Parts: sequence; C-alpha cells; structure tokens
Amino acid sequence: MRVVLIWVVMAGAAWAQDRSGAFDYYVLSLSWSPNWCAYEGDARGSDQCDARHDHGWIMHGLWPQYHRGWPEYCNTAERPPSRAMTRDMADIMGTSGLAWHQWKKHGVCSGLSAPAYYALSRRAYESVVRPPVFRKLDKTVKLPASVVEEAFLQANPGFEKDGVTITCRDGHIQEARICLSRDLHPVPCGQDVVRDCTARDALFTPIR
Repeated sequence: MRVVLIWVVMAGAAWAQDRSGAFDYYVLSLSWSPNWCAYEGDARGSDQCDARHDHGWIMHGLWPQYHRGWPEYCNTAERPPSRAMTRDMADIMGTSGLAWHQWKKHGVCSGLSAPAYYALSRRAYESVVRPPVFRKLDKTVKLPASVVEEAFLQANPGFEKDGVTITCRDGHIQEARICLSRDLHPVPCGQDVVRDCTARDALFTPIR
C-alpha cells in the first residue's frame, strides 16, 4: 500500500509540473547552423545543410522554462499544427520537421495554440539582433565561447550577462540561449540554463 501511495504522489507531482501554461519564462535557443551541419546535419542529409541555403543563426526553439527544470510533452487540448504551419517556419528554423518537433515537445507546454506559439516564436527570433560579424567569416576559426556571448551582448544593449548563455558540443559553438519573459523582455536565466561553455578554442564554421 505504501509503495502504491508513493507512486501516486510522484505521478501527481510530475503531472502538476508538466501542466500546459505553467512555467516561469522562455528560453530562445539559437543554433549556429553551419556548426550543427558540420557535426550532425551533413551526416543526416538534412535539407537545412543544403548548399542553396545560407543559414546562420536559426531558431532551435522557444522553450517554456521553470527557474529549475522545464516542462515538456504537456497535455494540451490545442490542435496540432498543420503541415503548412510547420513549413512556414522553415525559413527561421531550418526545416519543417524541427518546427513540428518543437511544438510537440515544447509548444504544447506554452498554453498557446499552435498558430499563436509559432507567431510568438517568430517575434522572439526577430526581437534578437544576431551579430553580423559571424556571417563575415571565410574560414573555420577557433575562439573562446565568451567572445560569442560578448558579441550578442554588444548587439543587444538591453541584454544582461546572466540572461545569455553559450553552449558547446563536440568542440563546436552550439547555441546561444537567451532568456525572455512571457512578453519577450530580457530576464535572468535560471540555474539550469545560466551555465556557459568555458571552452577557449571552440570551432566556429563559416556559412558555405
């Protein structure tokens, strides 16, 4: 009986934690597309990496976040997005498949409909100035992750250092993660997000 009671309490806590619309702030995750293509996308044959594109910083996602932890795969009564909706997000997300995945995992926790979530995601993406200096690279360079963070802070004077995080993966700069309020104003990141990559020689691949 005690085991059953513990299971019920734990299941109830998990249900409460992942309730759609219950979160503290958003994380806007921007991925440097050439780096993702170099360590993963090319091997997948992703359309995002096709030479006809010139993707730089694309939107990985807009993620509802708690001050500690995050909700995902929440129950929602909202209808899933249509193929046209996900296709229309490919210009800033690289592929319609990523747009669908982000709705399925994160958008359902926003408390918004699919059209409203995608519209907010686009507003968030367009609200951030992506530093133009990285589009001017003509060869792969090694640099400290802190240089990328500083470039975002200089390009966005309203941002604070504790509201921007740079991540690395497989020796490459991976993402810039920017913490925003529900109405898309800069806010400090929580403990799960604020930790920066400390690499001093991370690779940064140019746009092809």
